[in-house]
Amino acid sequence: MTLNPAASPALPVQLSLRDRHAILENVLAVLRKRFYSPEKLAGGWQAAVERHRPFIESAGAEDAFEKAMGDLLAELHTSHLGFFHGSARRASSRAALSATYLEDETPFGKRWIFQDVHAGGAAAIAGIEPGEILLNVDGREITPPEHPVFAMGKQTKVELADRNDQRRTVAVDVARPKGKKLHFIEPTLVEARQLGDGLGYLKIAMFPGMIGVEVANEISRAVEELGRIDRLIIDLRGNTGGGLGALRVMSLLTPGKIPAGFALDRHSIKPNLESEKQGFRRFSRIPASTKTLWWLALQFGPAMMAKKPIVFQSEGLGEKPFHGRVVLLVNRHTASAAEMIVAFARENQLATIVGEKTAGRLLSATSVKVGNGFRLAMPTGAYYTWNGLVLEGTPMEPDELIEFNWRERRARLDGQFEHIVKSIRGHHAERVS
Repeated sequence: MTLNPAASPALPVQLSLRDRHAILENVLAVLRKRFYSPEKLAGGWQAAVERHRPFIESAGAEDAFEKAMGDLLAELHTSHLGFFHGSARRASSRAALSATYLEDETPFGKRWIFQDVHAGGAAAIAGIEPGEILLNVDGREITPPEHPVFAMGKQTKVELADRNDQRRTVAVDVARPKGKKLHFIEPTLVEARQLGDGLGYLKIAMFPGMIGVEVANEISRAVEELGRIDRLIIDLRGNTGGGLGALRVMSLLTPGKIPAGFALDRHSIKPNLESEKQGFRRFSRIPASTKTLWWLALQFGPAMMAKKPIVFQSEGLGEKPFHGRVVLLVNRHTASAAEMIVAFARENQLATIVGEKTAGRLLSATSVKVGNGFRLAMPTGAYYTWNGLVLEGTPMEPDELIEFNWRERRARLDGQFEHIVKSIRGHHAERVS
């Protein structure tokens, strides 16, 4: 999609001192009422609020106001927490470009280096490749720890250093999000291909949608089109999560119905949780069509209204030839619902986990209006695996560590993937002989 680079941006938000004060107070009130971990709002948090308040309330421009609010929220050291305007004029590389990056020393100094570039995303369409070094955005030099942001609904000029350390500039067209709450652009969600000798490859970029009907159907179709495979690589690198579409991947790992985990808000944590969890309602089937979502509302609506936990459980899709011979490929950007899959596989010994340790960002979240078009994105519950592990702040360690080598990757060698394929084929040859 090519957008008009001269398209008029949304009008800046005009905020008075009273507006900024009221928005800040609304944010604080929402956190007190709904933030998943009230103990984080004691002591040092109150001091942080008073330390940041003058900068927030005196920030004249919208950009400065958003940044000042973001600096305050960063004091909570919690994922799924952010402050933005509903017009969604700017977003991170992950959300706007369908790309992730890491920082490292380069011939240009410490810089951001692209790591995951999802097919169908704005970065991939613009020709950006993993391993390329980000130099500036719209003529402004960007260096860590500052993260680049990108205008949504317009074109951005990005200067890169390519695999030969030559500077080049690309024009990145970023579409507008689908709605006020969807501040990301979907890339190609599912890719699959046969690698020969019964080995299949399945890559999933994210799990959009609360229930995830569409992405679940895409995953099932992709696996069916792979034909008869007896080994499977599931690539979750750069998958930053989403909704319950992740349950379809869990269900591909095992024939039966196995409980995976549940989310608890601040009011649901009880000392006798181990016995109580047996009575939680269980969600164990993603419907084939959005037309039947009303039935889910009838089934689970009362529990949700009463804020009772719901257990996510694999769907019982039956035996697959590749069961017991699955590799999950993960990295530092594998997060949220994708980490639910990794934890489920680990607890039930359903797959070998290879790559880097995951992000350790897994909370249930929502966004709330806080005035003048601004919203607070906020975690409202912690995710517990069935065995009681809380994943927020606890990255999942791989069974086999293979770190991302950006110098290799910029030479178009995916060392992590190549290592896995070679290892799987070696084990297969030993078994056959």
